[in-house]
Amino acid sequence: METIWTETTALKKREPLQGDMEAEVVIIGAGLAGILTGYLLKENGIHAVILEAGRVAGGQTMGTTAKITSQHNLIYSDLIRVYGIEKARHYAGFHEWAVGAYARVADEKKIACDYVRCAANLYSCVETAALEKEAEAAKLLGIEAEYKTKCELPFPVKGVLEYKNQAKFHPVKFIKGIEEELQIFENTRVTKVLSEYENKTGRSGKIRRISRVVTERGIVTAEKVVFACHFPSVIVPGFYFAKMYQSRSYVLALNGAGKFRDYYLGIDQDGYSFRNEGELLLVGGESHRTGKNENGGKYQSLLKKAKELWPDCKVVYQWSAQDCMTLDHIPYIGRFSQREDGWYVADGFGKWGMTSSMVGARIITSLILGMKVPEADVFSPQRRISIAGINHFVKNQTEAVKGLLNCKGTKRCTHLGCKLSWNADEDTWDCPCHGSRFNGEGKVLSGPAAKDLSGGDML
Repeated sequence: METIWTETTALKKREPLQGDMEAEVVIIGAGLAGILTGYLLKENGIHAVILEAGRVAGGQTMGTTAKITSQHNLIYSDLIRVYGIEKARHYAGFHEWAVGAYARVADEKKIACDYVRCAANLYSCVETAALEKEAEAAKLLGIEAEYKTKCELPFPVKGVLEYKNQAKFHPVKFIKGIEEELQIFENTRVTKVLSEYENKTGRSGKIRRISRVVTERGIVTAEKVVFACHFPSVIVPGFYFAKMYQSRSYVLALNGAGKFRDYYLGIDQDGYSFRNEGELLLVGGESHRTGKNENGGKYQSLLKKAKELWPDCKVVYQWSAQDCMTLDHIPYIGRFSQREDGWYVADGFGKWGMTSSMVGARIITSLILGMKVPEADVFSPQRRISIAGINHFVKNQTEAVKGLLNCKGTKRCTHLGCKLSWNADEDTWDCPCHGSRFNGEGKVLSGPAAKDLSGGDML
């Protein structure tokens, strides 16, 4: 699958890992979060090795619609209600900072990545109350937001919430501008991560706790490990398989469609996303839990909607994306678990991976440098989950149990043995429990599964 980002910009190929080695830090995953973390560590004098199962930016980064924004759907009123205004300000402040951080890096490195300031808009065709409530919450947190009743979309809306001074860019062009000097190994899938006490003492004279990141091509030993992969394959500790599920959505890049100055996201059940990239319009939507698309037809539904608005439009590219969703819609950024001091994670970005990647890189780099980041409390993977989050947990586990039952005679995921479902739009086997995906020949496309399907997976 190719997208507008990979079709218009090529990254150089990196060799796979060739045998065992040592490093200060190992970063698992060479998407935007992993690359940014490696870049910021390098800027602070720390060398990191980045291990990527496929190609750089070949996962969710490739599938993004590349909106750099602190506007994360209807989140701020809920954050204030559930976690209080202080933590809500921490969340908003980090993501507002991230919007400008991309511009600063692009200026410093002279990266031509099509970074453009614009507004991010939420719209509804059926109601206004939720948007008005969110507007008040955003203003309370210091975000420049405005509720309106009109916008440039070619259909009537009931309400629009505009976040001013947001941005968009070309993510692969940006990565190309910062990844050149990083040590990256492609086609090097991590199969497991082990931690142990080293026999010899380190510089401090104390026995070091080290990690061994195991791949099929060798083992990388390091004191620090950053999980910036799509979904950690490690089951214990962390239990991320129980704290996240995955959601798929679909995008069409259209010629002959509308041109908008800003970008838009519908909050209604059948809402769509609109964002221009050059002469093309990216139309997104049709989200569903991964593993729940046996009948297909998602691209056709998007095109039908687009044809209603622009009858002469034509599809230039089409692709799908997969997002990790947390129990309370807040990313997991920080220590991987209480048990492992040297492990860190940046995951569960939902639909907002651009700003969350920058936030995750900043927080994890600070922690590795030994700095305290009290404002990162809202992202802590060890945070107390709200009642709503607990309800999401129960629902998520119910879906997982369904996938584990009645598996006889079906393909089973190599992660935890869940029943796989055929995705008719992508011609893939998808796991409805935790979101792993395999192609028609059984090769793993995305985790948490780390192993291909084999004959033994058919019972």
